[in-house]
Amino acid sequence: MSRILVIDDEEPVRQLISRALTQAGHEVVLAGDGVEGTRLFEESDFNLVITDLIMPEKEGIETILDLKGRYPEVKILVISGGLSFGGRSVDRAGPLMDAEALGADASLAKPFDIKNLINKVESLLNPE
Repeated sequence: MSRILVIDDEEPVRQLISRALTQAGHEVVLAGDGVEGTRLFEESDFNLVITDLIMPEKEGIETILDLKGRYPEVKILVISGGLSFGGRSVDRAGPLMDAEALGADASLAKPFDIKNLINKVESLLNPE
């Protein structure tokens, strides 16, 4: 069983991911933002971190840079929905690719299919 830390400011997203990963046999710990997530990561061992990009307090990019800077072996899956500025939608692929360039091991756009999430998690935990 793997321990997975899920960092997302949206409670329904955290709960959805937690249920899916728990049913897949993983232990899941939840955090509402990057500050809480970083603290939890420092207090315990995790095999994988799943983090949203846009959050209050400490955003996903900051969390990725912080964790990868101190724990380069940590696997990180970044998730994010579309961004909007002034009512205009921005392509979500760009920020996800930026996150991967800065250290995330994989990315998944919201909304995502649970099967895709499980497949990404399993491929990160069990690379061939």
